[in-house]
Amino acid sequence: MQTLGQHARQASRALACASTEVKNKALLAMATEIRAAAETLKLENARDLDAGKAKGLEAALLDRLTLTDDRLESMAVGLEQIAALPDPVGEVSDMTYRPSGIQLGRMRVPLGVVGIIYESRPNVTADAAALCLKSGNATILRGGSEAIHSNQAIAACIRRGLEQAGLPDTAVQVVQTTDRAAVGQLITMPEYVDVIVPRGGKGLIERISQEARVPVIKHLDGICHVYIDRDADLAMAEDIAVNAKCHRYGVCNAMETLLVHSDVAEQILPRLAVRYADEQVELRGCSRTRAILADINAATDDDWDTEYLAPILSIKVVDGLDAAMEHIHRHSSGHTESIVTENYQRARRFLAEVDSSSVMVNASTRFADGFEYGLGAEIGISTDKIHARGPVGLEGLTSQKWIVLGSGQIRK
Repeated sequence: MQTLGQHARQASRALACASTEVKNKALLAMATEIRAAAETLKLENARDLDAGKAKGLEAALLDRLTLTDDRLESMAVGLEQIAALPDPVGEVSDMTYRPSGIQLGRMRVPLGVVGIIYESRPNVTADAAALCLKSGNATILRGGSEAIHSNQAIAACIRRGLEQAGLPDTAVQVVQTTDRAAVGQLITMPEYVDVIVPRGGKGLIERISQEARVPVIKHLDGICHVYIDRDADLAMAEDIAVNAKCHRYGVCNAMETLLVHSDVAEQILPRLAVRYADEQVELRGCSRTRAILADINAATDDDWDTEYLAPILSIKVVDGLDAAMEHIHRHSSGHTESIVTENYQRARRFLAEVDSSSVMVNASTRFADGFEYGLGAEIGISTDKIHARGPVGLEGLTSQKWIVLGSGQIRK
């Protein structure tokens, strides 16, 4: 791990001054390599899937692990989209003259070396490598043992892309060992690593947060809410509530709790119950919900604080916007919340008063994603409030330094 850190630090200096043209050349070459190696990637992924099934991995984890043709194409398209994005490195802003005559501004610069620790999803290998490369950062990637073959195969495509652009192949390094001790080393090397981004289960992220000696960009849970207001378009609300829960279960921006205004609960809940039944979603409701949907399970206090990552949904009937926001303030993880309403004033209140990294009006929580936000991809979601918040793309992987232009001024 020390050697990886040394190589990454050296590579970071080369990347910091690499031109946009060279970085884009590498990204486009990576996309070409992934498409060309699609069959090999699927074969290596099949090895991981077979091992995961033998170990009894849950369906949600197996879904995250799977590389389909569509997901491989999305991976390649993501690389191309990142290549097409503006390069933030070197951007100068807020230039002003001071009374002394000096000109003062800020320049956007890479963070340096980014360590990324993740589980299950092999697409993170390509997404993270691409975002770090475009933002001028070297990266050390440590994927989960369940995706070791997939990650190594993707890493080979990345290395070939770097070589074709004349960049050091140590700009992106994948940790070869699955030994958990490697994680402990990576998060305690501030001399080589500038920031850690953990992507995985709550246990992993809690461990990283507690033990790291390097700054961490993170979120612990994705307990996301949709609130259906009394002035909602109910057909729209129905589609949003189904999509937010059922589009994909094992993702952090899936809805886990549905809040419904009491004035419309009797109209919309039976309709939603039919659609959730079609998707085999287990419903758990408060007493008011169960008065309408008598055959569903009772929600416990723990349900409101649970990220299911599964076809399970908690439902609560509330008396208005204030009650909905109070529930969100108490139980939300600060990831993503959405209100469905045609009432402008309540929509504005929801946007202003709900304190999460993404707050939406009349849209599915599934849009809280770097790709959908036009970032090309994301390094992760941050629910912290310092440095980066929400989907972390290129700008979130940079910092700013002050620059001063003078013409011989001295301070008196």
